[in-house]
Amino acid sequence: MTTLLLVRHGETDWNAERRYQGHADIPLNGRGREQAQALAEQLAGEALDAIYSSDLSRARVTAEIVGDRLGVPVVADPDLREIDVGAVEGLTFDESRTLDGWQGEPKEHHAERILRAIDRIAGLHPDGRVLIVTHGGSMRRVHERLGIEDRLIENCVVWTCAHEGGDLRPID
Repeated sequence: MTTLLLVRHGETDWNAERRYQGHADIPLNGRGREQAQALAEQLAGEALDAIYSSDLSRARVTAEIVGDRLGVPVVADPDLREIDVGAVEGLTFDESRTLDGWQGEPKEHHAERILRAIDRIAGLHPDGRVLIVTHGGSMRRVHERLGIEDRLIENCVVWTCAHEGGDLRPID
């Protein structure tokens, strides 16, 4: 069994403004860096075999702050990226309501991409303990796969699950 610690990246200005980010490479803001530092302190006693992150800077920098604290290198993986939100990128949630329908990456494709990456990572670390820093939408796809109701996914909060024989199950 591989234990996976899934984390949404630290806050960005677009998070604070309630804007869709998608594949836009928006950096952490000051609060996001503080959240990443707090996460690093929280995980300081963890024995991690690896750290993976989305290649978008908000996730990668969050992971690097933790990795620097724990002495574990970060592997950036583009398959861990947020969903491509298409035409709503940069719009606030309210502004996006003026558009007709979803115009970005289909959620099914995003789910396939995220779950494929998680399966691959778990396969590289059987019986390991791995931190994966990704995005809110990416974590929602995992929750959907597990039948967990949609809920707010806070920045830099750890959610743990087990991966065994291709199956995922929540630990907390």
